[in-house]
Amino acid sequence: MSHIEGSTSYIKGSVSYIEGQLQDDSESGMPHIEAQSEGIVTAEQLHKAVARQRWRITQLDKSWSLLSLGAQLRKNYFMARRRVVRRIVALFNNIEDLVNKNDRRYECSDKDHTLDQDWLQIGYATLVNTLPWFHKKGSEMEYDEYLHMLKMLQQGADAARGDDTSKLKSLVAEWVNHKFKPSLPIDYDDKHSHGFTHDVCGRLLCPAELDWNNLDVRTGIWDRSEGHIVTELSFPSFLYDKYTAKLDYLEEGLFKGRILIQGYKAMFMSPSSTKEVEGDSDGADVIRDNRCASRSFAGIKVKKHVAHIIHMEKVTPRSITYITCQVRFALSSVTSWWSIDGDFDYVQFWQTIVDFFERAPGREVQQRVNRLLEWWTRKIFGRSHCDGLSNAVKANMSVNALARQRAQRDDAAFDSP
Repeated sequence: MSHIEGSTSYIKGSVSYIEGQLQDDSESGMPHIEAQSEGIVTAEQLHKAVARQRWRITQLDKSWSLLSLGAQLRKNYFMARRRVVRRIVALFNNIEDLVNKNDRRYECSDKDHTLDQDWLQIGYATLVNTLPWFHKKGSEMEYDEYLHMLKMLQQGADAARGDDTSKLKSLVAEWVNHKFKPSLPIDYDDKHSHGFTHDVCGRLLCPAELDWNNLDVRTGIWDRSEGHIVTELSFPSFLYDKYTAKLDYLEEGLFKGRILIQGYKAMFMSPSSTKEVEGDSDGADVIRDNRCASRSFAGIKVKKHVAHIIHMEKVTPRSITYITCQVRFALSSVTSWWSIDGDFDYVQFWQTIVDFFERAPGREVQQRVNRLLEWWTRKIFGRSHCDGLSNAVKANMSVNALARQRAQRDDAAFDSP
């Protein structure tokens, strides 16, 4: 009996709380609960009140989850943006240098600029295009906040470069071992086993104008004798289709090496996508590339890759340059990232490749560069884009051709007697 009286007292004490909440039922979407005039709440009413509170908690949980998801998406968006600064803007220049050079160039009336300043200017334009919020956000910030943003972007960029270096070290070793099956496989963890001391790595790093199969060439490279010193003035063989250059036409097959494409896919798409790199031909495998891309994009709940997050739909010159430097470093025996590897200067090498794409000496050369970039886009993304079609090509397509023919026939009928 005392137990029942105690429960009744607890229910009576809950009346004021429940009655105070009843007013909100219509706004919350829950059915209204009528309180008895005696001030006693029935078990059914108490059950409904508890259910209503649980419903509110569920709605709050959903709202919190959506807010958390939105915050995480925004974080991923900015993280991905700042992590691709090294990949598609500039490998060695600091972000602050790009901004300062751009500011000084616009303040200076002199139109004569050095080649280094042109690189930085194009780098700044690429930065703003990659981070469309950068200029507006920077102009709205206090100076200290602006410097902090630059610092965070720089740290993110350097961290991404370090992550890519670490990932490619093991991935490149795996690809080389799988493709060439050397008698002495490359040790994933020991960089000292890479470089010119390893037969396959040496073949891929060998200057394109030299024949690694020649013992005198290998000996000369090891001894760093005259005529065999490896510098940034030579394109490594791994850049070429089938890893072999035509000495009388060095541009043919350049930047079409399989391991280079694998490196690009691993960094901008996903490591698993490198298994879909088939053949080294000149675009004859577009249909197969489309099928591979369809499988990638049609997967059920796959993690978004960097290219998707930043809405990257075309391969860019500086992204190829970045991967070239990273793959070259992965093949080398150097244990930590540095801009100098013996007689090889990575900064000059990076600038040489950027110039190959961005400073074509003539119209015909520029057309070949454009075709090469289109080839790369098909290889990586497995599809071409209408934006790249010329007006002449679009005009001859059946939809436009039909519209033109109908208009011509209508005009002819109108003019006829």
